[in-house]
Amino acid sequence: MIEKTRSNYDKNPFVRVSHKTEDCITGWDGIIAEIHRKLQNCESKYIKIVVDCYSGVDEEEVIKAFSKGFPKGTIRHTYDVMYSKSYIDSLLFKNITYDPLFGYITDENISRFFSFAKTFPQYAHDYMPPCEIFIGAGASYLCPKADVLIYVDMARWEIQKRLRTRRTANLGSKRYMTDSAKKYKVAYFIDWPILDRHKKTVLYKSDYIIDANIRNNPKMITRDLFEKGLEKTVSQPFRLVPFFDPGPWGGQWMKKNFDLDKEPVNYAWCFDCVPEANSLVFAFGDTHFEIPALDLVFRHPEKLLGQHVFKRFGDEFPIRFDILDTMDGGNLSVQVHPTTEYIQEQFGMKYTQDESYYLLDTGSEAAVYLGLNENVDPETMISAFTEATRSRKLDVDKFVSKYSVTKHDHLLIPAGTVHGSGRNCVVLEISATPYIFTFKLWDWNRLDLDGSMRPLNIERGKDVIQWDRRESWVSRELINRFETISKDEDIHEERTGLHELEFIETHRHKFRKTVLHHTGGSVNVLNLVSGREAIVESPSGAFEPLIVHYAETFIIPECVGEYTITPYGESEGKYCMTIKAFVRSNE
Repeated sequence: MIEKTRSNYDKNPFVRVSHKTEDCITGWDGIIAEIHRKLQNCESKYIKIVVDCYSGVDEEEVIKAFSKGFPKGTIRHTYDVMYSKSYIDSLLFKNITYDPLFGYITDENISRFFSFAKTFPQYAHDYMPPCEIFIGAGASYLCPKADVLIYVDMARWEIQKRLRTRRTANLGSKRYMTDSAKKYKVAYFIDWPILDRHKKTVLYKSDYIIDANIRNNPKMITRDLFEKGLEKTVSQPFRLVPFFDPGPWGGQWMKKNFDLDKEPVNYAWCFDCVPEANSLVFAFGDTHFEIPALDLVFRHPEKLLGQHVFKRFGDEFPIRFDILDTMDGGNLSVQVHPTTEYIQEQFGMKYTQDESYYLLDTGSEAAVYLGLNENVDPETMISAFTEATRSRKLDVDKFVSKYSVTKHDHLLIPAGTVHGSGRNCVVLEISATPYIFTFKLWDWNRLDLDGSMRPLNIERGKDVIQWDRRESWVSRELINRFETISKDEDIHEERTGLHELEFIETHRHKFRKTVLHHTGGSVNVLNLVSGREAIVESPSGAFEPLIVHYAETFIIPECVGEYTITPYGESEGKYCMTIKAFVRSNE
């Protein structure tokens, strides 16, 4: 049932870096004035300004601002010396392939986009302009020595919205494709890997960083303040900025419980700990400065993740928490995730999406599809699912096992297991990070929100389904594998998963007094799955307390070590419950 209590879910979390609003410069006029101020002491006769940009940034807006601010300067737009988009597509087709959804992660660098045959217009004999301004993706590659170096950054989620609404193009193109899925695919397999590699070479040596997430309202801070914000964040518990998205199966629970905009028809997803997509916000006085959460992962991977996690995954954040809402909605697709071997071979990914469903809430007749019925014949099942793409009819229950679920159940889903949430569920999905590699086997004969059929992936799916994961095995291995670790009248700690085939472990604490935690060598990701609010504190006072509310996900960097969680405010003296995920040690 939808809770009737008022929402206290914080949709706009931030890390306070300073109380001085003037530390963050807002607007192009202020930004240009600050750059002029910095250049006052420059001894160079010919000034070079480099403005490097991430994907999605409105480069024409940047060019307009710098043209106005430096009227005697010459603008050098990186796009002008890139290969044609058709040539780039031919070079990188091996990564894009003919598959409508999936490709292969590129190992190329930004240099691959630039043509040695193209050059910027030459100056007349013995003339040099007082100022050259290189603007665009890869600007610091074309001009590695600059008097002022600026990086213009953008949150991944904002890029996705711009791709959907034709407000930006893919790297190396000015042509706005109408196919949103293809644009996202090119961004995921080509643009973002290349630009992330390039970003690591330039971001942390820039003089300034610009937040360009809001058009015509840029914000700029110095690199010192940027580094200060990252250092503070990685030394304390923090939250990422959640975002919400509707979907064909979406429900109504989050709309009420998180006090969301009532206009969208539903909300299917809440992404509240997906560092590849979420952003991190720094507060300077009353001004908020938004950056991709990946900037923190790239800068402080070992402090954030822990030594053994960093050695295993590099600068990738391996744990994902998100919420799936089907309350008064529909079933998720029947689906399967690729095995590790398959995802490495086919897509160039290091690891796959092992996952689990933790039931935050359930309604009437709530159920989850998980594993196969005992006597299923693989050939018969694939034939039936394939025929259903033509007939639009399928008796799913004949092949896939269906289990009734209640609030706080935990179902484990190692890769290769057929699964899908039914309606009237609110699922906290705890999983490994690669989050787009879902092979849909059946989607209930429905349309996406744009009126199109979502592609099915039966051919790929049949290659990864683990056919021995049947009802008897699933019931024994994957459903409510709760093991008590310690218990008294105030605190009950238990292990809830994940399966031994997966690298993530989860512990649940039910408590009405202070619980002492330790990161134990791995970044910890937690969610307050029961209770109105709790407070996260340092026993030694090493960091500022963090107050968390029901259903909020929060991150504890590994370097924090010891921390406590206590029922707080409205929950003081009452039982609360958290679920904590971390990467198991290889030892």
